[in-house]
Amino acid sequence: MPRPIRIAIVGAGPAGVYAADALLKSDAAREPGVSIDLFERLPAPFGLIRYGVAPDHPRIKGIVTALHKVLDKPQVRLFGNVDYPDDLSLDDLRRFYDATVFATGATADRPLDIPGIDLAGSYGAADFVSWYDGHPDVPRAWPLDAEKVAVLGAGNVALDVARILAKTAEELLPTEIPPNVHAGLAANRAREVHVFARRGPAQAKFSPMELRELDHSPNIEVIVDPEDIEYDDGSVAERRASKHVDMVASTIENWAIRDVGDRPHRVYLHFFESPVEVTGTDGRVTGLRTERTELDGTGNVRGTGRFTDWDVRAVYRAIGYQSDELPKVPFDPLSATVPHEAGRVLTADGSHQTGTYVTGWIKRGPVGLIGHTKGDANETVACLLADHAGGHLPGAADPDPEAVVAHLRGRGTRYTTWDGWNLLDAHERAIGDAEGRERVKVVDREDMLRHSGA
Repeated sequence: MPRPIRIAIVGAGPAGVYAADALLKSDAAREPGVSIDLFERLPAPFGLIRYGVAPDHPRIKGIVTALHKVLDKPQVRLFGNVDYPDDLSLDDLRRFYDATVFATGATADRPLDIPGIDLAGSYGAADFVSWYDGHPDVPRAWPLDAEKVAVLGAGNVALDVARILAKTAEELLPTEIPPNVHAGLAANRAREVHVFARRGPAQAKFSPMELRELDHSPNIEVIVDPEDIEYDDGSVAERRASKHVDMVASTIENWAIRDVGDRPHRVYLHFFESPVEVTGTDGRVTGLRTERTELDGTGNVRGTGRFTDWDVRAVYRAIGYQSDELPKVPFDPLSATVPHEAGRVLTADGSHQTGTYVTGWIKRGPVGLIGHTKGDANETVACLLADHAGGHLPGAADPDPEAVVAHLRGRGTRYTTWDGWNLLDAHERAIGDAEGRERVKVVDREDMLRHSGA
């Protein structure tokens, strides 16, 4: 009787779990069966959901419920606190598995090459998001002493950063934020947050619901300059072609024409302002210089040569994430993705790196919403299973499921498991219950390991 296909998935965020789900729903899951191990470098699973989604978005975090159902399946094992390639190399994966799917996501900030971007007080949004989401590998404190702050970008991450900076600590206390984050936000001095977009309202990449949520806080006044409401033929076409775009533009228009209220914290949405320099004194941020842009008829913009200096003391760039290179896996530094064909990893000569696949943001870049990774996973898994059916996978030299366990134990790797996550989950919920909250997130890696029974 043929043994189950042994598959490793590196990364236990939504992309990795969706790949596991696609495998479980395939014909191969019935015959010859599938045996799936997910490896996650953090002690807890769920990746972007746990460490990339703002804590005041419980609706999005509800996706965890669906991911739980996949990880509960007997064909799936979770190994947390396991790092690729230090704990498990590509050669190790080839030894224990018939195929490997990399689903490592994108966690680094895309660079912005303008003068002054490296001044003290200039930050990447990814680092700030990791801090307020209680990531174990970032500092416990965050400097929040600037009263006026700039956020560069026109996507949902920029909205999240602006909203967290503008909300009060007490507004966020009912969420799962850990004590160090609450204490940091309680000391936050920000009163004005300026969000800068290079193009216009029709080109903004906000989600309609996330944009509207910005105005729901009793402490945040959202302000838009009526002069920023401008459309060319390309912009009008975008609105007509997409209900999503039209809803975003309509919301921004409504904010531009209403009277400014008196809520204590203000978020300004600036359009047609392209950052050209972060200015500073004595190595610290003292301002931001932007160039006014104008539409060129196609929905794109060009510079006008008119510059404005903005009085801000901190700058957050939220212009996109990028993936880190994976050792021994081909990588395109320009797109910060792994070259592939429908999920099959491609080498420099265009051939398939046998038995190696990608899905999620490491495959297509950090675009789209979390749900879009399902399509990625289905495509990748279909190719993997087609390769297996065609006899194109080399086959694991040591496919016994206990072989990888022995390998990790032999290295002294303290790994967590799905049962361990349930222990940590229960512990976080117990802390939250004592404070009248759903959960309080544990931050320290050692504490996470201990409460996971590792």
